[in-house]
Amino acid sequence: MAARPHILLVDDDERLRTAAGKVLAAEGYRVLSAASGREALEILQQAAVALVISDLRLPDLDGIALLKQARELLPETEVVMITGHGSVEKAVEAMRLGAYDFIEKPLDSAALLKTVAKALEKQRLASENRQLRRQLQQRRGVEALVGDSPPMQAVKQLIRQIAPTDVHVLIQGESGTGKEIVADALHDLSGRRVQSLVKISCAAIPETLLESELFGHERGAFTGAAAARPGKFELADGGTLLLDEIAEMTPQLQAKLLRVLQDGSFQRLGGTREIRVNVRLLCATHTDIPQAIEEGKFRHDLYYRINTVQIVLPPLRERREDIPLLAGHFLRKYAAAMGRAVRVIAPRALDQLLAHLWPGNVRELDHVLQRAVALANGDTIRGFTFAPTASRDGRAAVRDESGISIPIGATVDEATKCLVAATIEHCAGNKLKAARMLGIPPRTMYRHFSDL
Repeated sequence: MAARPHILLVDDDERLRTAAGKVLAAEGYRVLSAASGREALEILQQAAVALVISDLRLPDLDGIALLKQARELLPETEVVMITGHGSVEKAVEAMRLGAYDFIEKPLDSAALLKTVAKALEKQRLASENRQLRRQLQQRRGVEALVGDSPPMQAVKQLIRQIAPTDVHVLIQGESGTGKEIVADALHDLSGRRVQSLVKISCAAIPETLLESELFGHERGAFTGAAAARPGKFELADGGTLLLDEIAEMTPQLQAKLLRVLQDGSFQRLGGTREIRVNVRLLCATHTDIPQAIEEGKFRHDLYYRINTVQIVLPPLRERREDIPLLAGHFLRKYAAAMGRAVRVIAPRALDQLLAHLWPGNVRELDHVLQRAVALANGDTIRGFTFAPTASRDGRAAVRDESGISIPIGATVDEATKCLVAATIEHCAGNKLKAARMLGIPPRTMYRHFSDL
């Protein structure tokens, strides 16, 4: 068993220290004691004390002065104040300054043990959360890709092989599978990691602005261009550039991109000066590019340029064995971020996750766990909800294998979102295919339904 934490009792009343020390020692706590504030500070400089229990009135320092200095010495140490009936107001002031709680004299054994247990539990959770945040911040490279299934092991191995090279990479996968995380890993494991990883979504920016965003513009190049501005290629010089949803780029802009990849140079919009850059290009898409080539929407020569190595991310439904691991990862992530004590997913709740179709893939699972942690009571998640679309009167739109049922009273926006979500699910998360079925432009799908 792990060693019980040190508790420091500070009071000039020896009988109180002795009595309280016996109560705490009987519960297995390791007890230190001090008769003054100065003596307490000496102990704090030498021992790892988890909890200080101090009288407000001491012969040298008062309890509040001790509280302030103790928190400076050991910021993670909790402090509980002991107060007489006439100094409750002073104890409340101590809590405003960081004390966990106060207990009144004469000390009641049960109340003392309850307060100590709660204070130490708060400290334990805070420590776990700090550790989890550090682990999450350190999760870089392929470690950011959570999953041990054979498809994910193959993806991770390929990333390790090609990351140190400068080859262009095409990352393919449905929406929400983690294409951007793969790009992060490729950059973090490359020699270019000391330079910038610049990202741009070709679907999120209007066609008229995308060229300027990529290649920059000179002053006066178009209405509103009041000053010269570098584009993403210049900002990524020496580093890596991710073109997300590259299949949404127009053929005209594809031709200009092809020239940059061939020559390593370009001109800003409205400019005449050749600008040379050294950029590693990563492209991501959920589109079937060979089909787009057949339809005349994507240049075959550009495809060969960007597709030196291809990484295909499997949808979540094809690696269901990773769902418990991913769910645990998101549970710890959001419990730490929100300061919640949620640590367990009940077996029945886990069965819900395993049975779900996950049209939104890992991104959808992320959102489901974030919502569950925020709404959880206690330390266990006992069930999940999958974001139904509801009308104003609270009635949910229903989906089944034959179609969708939208209740009377639903707004046009609610009905539209339900229809779009159901179509995306029918198309196994392929938003481009769903947009074609619905007869809406792909850009509309990405701009207005990016959360689906």
